[in-house]
Amino acid sequence: MARGFGWLSVIRIGAVQASIGAIVMLATSLLNRLMVVEYGLVAAIPAGLVAWHYAVQLSRPIWGHGSDKGRKRTPWIIGGMAVLALGALMAVNATVMMSTYPIGGGVLAVIAFTLIGAGVGASGTTLLALLASGVARERRAAAAAVTWIMMVFGIVVSAATAGQLLDPFSEQRLALVSGGVIACAFALTVIAVFRLEQHALIEAEEDRAGPAPDFREAIREILHEQAARRFTTFIFVSMLAYSMQDLILEPFAGLVFEMTPGQSTSLAGIQHGGVLAGMIAAGVGGSAFAGRMPVELRAWIVAGCAGSALALLGLAAAAVAGPGWPLEANVFALGFCNGAFAVAAIGAMMGLAGAGERTREGVRMGVWGASQAIAFGMGGLLGALGVDIARRSGGDDATAFQLIFVIEATAFMLAAFLALRATSSSKRTKAKEAAIL
Repeated sequence: MARGFGWLSVIRIGAVQASIGAIVMLATSLLNRLMVVEYGLVAAIPAGLVAWHYAVQLSRPIWGHGSDKGRKRTPWIIGGMAVLALGALMAVNATVMMSTYPIGGGVLAVIAFTLIGAGVGASGTTLLALLASGVARERRAAAAAVTWIMMVFGIVVSAATAGQLLDPFSEQRLALVSGGVIACAFALTVIAVFRLEQHALIEAEEDRAGPAPDFREAIREILHEQAARRFTTFIFVSMLAYSMQDLILEPFAGLVFEMTPGQSTSLAGIQHGGVLAGMIAAGVGGSAFAGRMPVELRAWIVAGCAGSALALLGLAAAAVAGPGWPLEANVFALGFCNGAFAVAAIGAMMGLAGAGERTREGVRMGVWGASQAIAFGMGGLLGALGVDIARRSGGDDATAFQLIFVIEATAFMLAAFLALRATSSSKRTKAKEAAIL
């Protein structure tokens, strides 16, 4: 049996995560801003496209189960990234087309975001399954935190670079910058996964009897686990809260604070920089990396959710205060708290991924990925629709954004409560869950 992944292999997986994040940033952040502000489309259009790409990701468990059956994950990763890259290029062209050819551009955009969703689902689910099955149990939480930190770092670098290169904005500049980001991300993925899978440690096979179960049996086993069910609920609510501001933050900066496309894209980079700092802080704190008792993970998750709620209330105040508000610091604080709860949740997720009696890592990561996808799709769409409805009914941009930020803060407080419930355990299962988390 292979010895398993060392830290260099974990960093290579993190490079793929960074590549996925860099391309998705273009579609869900930059193009969203351009559609709403530069091209004057209602926010529901990009929100609907992003929601559709998340709906496509509901097939994540199927992709994960397929890679479990075949135990060949590298083709899924490279193939998924190729589809993602193609979809992102088509999305850029569709955005430009919609200003002059609404129907043709809209059809192309739907196809593009379908490819983006399929590419993210196939490559992302398989990559996480490879990480979970290739790293020894006691190092899974640490490995997950490292890869997510690298993913956020990739988003920060790509957002900051794109923000600097896009000003002054032009469609030709948009094509060059986005094409460069996509090409670099795909090339990095191919290099990073070259001969990587042969070092995987498939130690879970020793602990499970027989081959991987069929898809329905695998889903049934996961749904019967109390810890898995509760964690799935927490993932859904917390990601719903997180994603409600994802599609409206840059339009908020443009409409209320009068920022340029480059400035608002750089603001997204500041937010992701805060996420990166929060992840590092949680890692250095020891809970995610040490893999200790659930109470430590619970403290980081709850504190991160509560802090996110406070930061969102700050954005609600910013909507009224206007340009005088320290927006960059507020957005950084939101990202920091998001990162703190995310890295602890990721540590728990990676521990639970290998806890099935017969189910493999691919299908389990697929289930949680699907829950996250549903939440992100619904959250982004609800946030954008809420802003549109509030703007039309009240006629005031600031008040519309303020309402959504308050609702999102409330959702984060609910997520904090669910985190307490999800990470608590009965006397009968406490010893087992402590070992997992």
